[in-house]
Amino acid sequence: MFDFSGRVALVTGAASGIGRAIALNLARQGAQVLVTDIHSDAIDVVVKEITDAGGAAAGFVQDTSVREDNERAVAYALEKFGALHHAVNNAGIGGQPTPTGETDLDGWDRTVSINLAGVMYGMRYEIPAIEQSGGGSIVNMASIHGLVATGIGNSAYTTAKHGVIGMTKQAGVDYGPRGVRVNAVMPGYINTPLLAQVDKTFYDSLVSKHPAGRLGEPEEVATLTAFLLSDEASFITASAHLVDGGYCAL
Repeated sequence: MFDFSGRVALVTGAASGIGRAIALNLARQGAQVLVTDIHSDAIDVVVKEITDAGGAAAGFVQDTSVREDNERAVAYALEKFGALHHAVNNAGIGGQPTPTGETDLDGWDRTVSINLAGVMYGMRYEIPAIEQSGGGSIVNMASIHGLVATGIGNSAYTTAKHGVIGMTKQAGVDYGPRGVRVNAVMPGYINTPLLAQVDKTFYDSLVSKHPAGRLGEPEEVATLTAFLLSDEASFITASAHLVDGGYCAL
């Protein structure tokens, strides 16, 4: 457990999967959490989970690919809770599994706008607010495919996640001297609602790529994220961290 008492955290894509687990985890450890997503009904469910458990949370409908939505989300966090100390730029989509030479360019634009530009738009407004609040930390959600190709042809996703890692390193270097740490998390394949839709053969093939012999759970990603956000990670910045069951070691 880490102590986030008196801290305010903004988590994007927090209505389901990894984002939901992160929001719940931070709230259990004392953070006031702004839950953002594009799905308003699902936001309400997560906020209720937090408040029913005695935590503090609010919701905000946000499309991270829209610059102004990022500005408005940060402004709302400041208005609602009076500060912003932590941000988790988690929102993302999977993209289409096609070879590079057959890439649907509209799909490319959408994937990159959410998975890469959306992280930049978030940090553009989060960092000044965190500085204004006395310092803090950010975690950007990358992926194992920020290090290795997908193996099934998904240039937009792979490119975006590589970009998130580079952006994270640069932001960490830029703001380390100014009291804002920035790191990335690189999950392997995680049991989320998205993977619940795939057939058993494909699911089993994903499991086989992880020496741990299983896929990860959202809570395992949330634990690493909370550590990197916490004061216990005070000497960690401008870096990317795997939680992949050994996937990238093969």
